[in-house]
Amino acid sequence: MPEVSTQHRSVQIGDGSDGGSIELAWAGATHTGRRRDINQDALLTEYPLFVVADGMGGHLGGEIASTSTVDRLRGVVDAGSVTPKTIENGLARAVKDIASHPEATDDGTGTTLTGVYLDVAENPPHWVTLNIGDSRVYLLRDGAIAQVTTDHSVVQELVASGRLSPEEAENHPYGNVITRAVGPSDSVSPDYVRLDVADGDRFVICSDGLTKELTDYGIQHFLAENADPADAVTSMLDAALENGGRDNITVIVLDVALVDAGSSTAAD
Repeated sequence: MPEVSTQHRSVQIGDGSDGGSIELAWAGATHTGRRRDINQDALLTEYPLFVVADGMGGHLGGEIASTSTVDRLRGVVDAGSVTPKTIENGLARAVKDIASHPEATDDGTGTTLTGVYLDVAENPPHWVTLNIGDSRVYLLRDGAIAQVTTDHSVVQELVASGRLSPEEAENHPYGNVITRAVGPSDSVSPDYVRLDVADGDRFVICSDGLTKELTDYGIQHFLAENADPADAVTSMLDAALENGGRDNITVIVLDVALVDAGSSTAAD
């Protein structure tokens, strides 16, 4: 089991003297699972961007695709401006990186991408989720969990058209077939969802290796049982492995707290 630790970041809002702060705490980890030889998942947890990529493709293609995508997005963070435009520029570079590897150019090679970033360019700040494929972002708010992203998959399209029920979708033979990915030949723009910043929010960003083994309510249970993000990540990984660990498993837990100016906080 990977070693998991919780990181902290205090983000000043307003003019700093009377605007208060957003206190963030997060942890993330990835595991090969019980049935795979190679881990084709990758993750990035560098403020303000938190993403998961789930690669697919024979040999090393999926690993190259997910790693290239995360590396290019790390470069976006390092450059200092995370916006839809800089993200899409980073993805265009990742597509070229993937295409430069002969072992990653077949039709089945690519990677999902999903995550969230904090946009502080506007006042008040807000979250932006991004998604390509069937990895997911969940939000636990006011005791209720909701999937924020929409899967780009054959099964989701069948559900949306009314041809398949959510219950039938769970074990559908096309459950692993996605309709959009970051691949060697196509430059794909993510779907974006804007969210307000709310005190007590908890995000879960994960590959389908987690959601194959845990229901939404299972994820909510482990969040309720574990206040610390690292503990929540470890508990979910343990449970996913115990339930079969049929795929690579990656999960990030990101907690949000709002602190008024003049209030004390225990965050590092």
